[in-house]
Amino acid sequence: MSRIDQSNTFTLGNRTVKRLGYGAMQLAGPGVFGPPKDRDAALAVLREAVASGVNHIDTSDFYGPHVTNQLIREALVPYPDDLVIVTKIGARRGADGAWLPAFSSTDLTQAVHDNLRNLGLDALEVVNLRVMFDTHGPAEGSIEAPLTALAELQRQGLVRHIGLSNVTATQVAQGRGICEIVCVQNHYNLAHRADDAMIDDLADAGIAYVPFFPLGGFNPLQSTILSDVAAGLGVTPMQAALAWLLRRAPNILLIPGTSSVAHLRENLATAQINLPADAMTALNSIASS
Repeated sequence: MSRIDQSNTFTLGNRTVKRLGYGAMQLAGPGVFGPPKDRDAALAVLREAVASGVNHIDTSDFYGPHVTNQLIREALVPYPDDLVIVTKIGARRGADGAWLPAFSSTDLTQAVHDNLRNLGLDALEVVNLRVMFDTHGPAEGSIEAPLTALAELQRQGLVRHIGLSNVTATQVAQGRGICEIVCVQNHYNLAHRADDAMIDDLADAGIAYVPFFPLGGFNPLQSTILSDVAAGLGVTPMQAALAWLLRRAPNILLIPGTSSVAHLRENLATAQINLPADAMTALNSIASS
């Protein structure tokens, strides 16, 4: 048994994944643009993740662009039978690295084929539609046209399951009326808890919730409360923050990213952390402090 088995499992589409996975975004260059500083190190991280029991990897062909998917293919083909690779479409990168919407049917079709080619797959297990009405966070607007286009690619057999990313509760409801939604991927962590109600509603529906920036992303979490709780448990603040997410709801799937094998091992050790009730109470107070 790998140590991350203690994180338990949840259903993603028709596959069972461990709740502690890996996000590949940080394998690209600075700003998620261009090649990694150390390609061999990036490959080593991917191989170590799978060797450690990770069977859920999150990626996108617009990371780099193309960089992380090509690294995943080089490091992990032939893919383990239990590995679930989740990708996302709906954006593209400008020549300067800017994040730009790519929401048309043509854009989405091209993105699916790019992901298939660079990952070396015949079908994508899960594709998240990244909604880009506002690059800084969820913003209202109809997702009917792009989601319908993605659902058509699913009918063609190129995509097995569909998720949503950077969405509001209204958009989740709209999406569920168009096709089956197996996961929602939004910004959420100890200090950013706008999706509390959504997470609980999705848990009731058996839908996975995958927080991105679980450790704060480009603005790492900083809290005296978090530091004190971590010190009391003998773990790092980031481990405590991940452990809180695992306990927050059973449908939360974690995909912390790193380009370091040492940091990967630290993240995966989170599965063995048992947060006592007083630690949860303290950590719950961070969002309102």
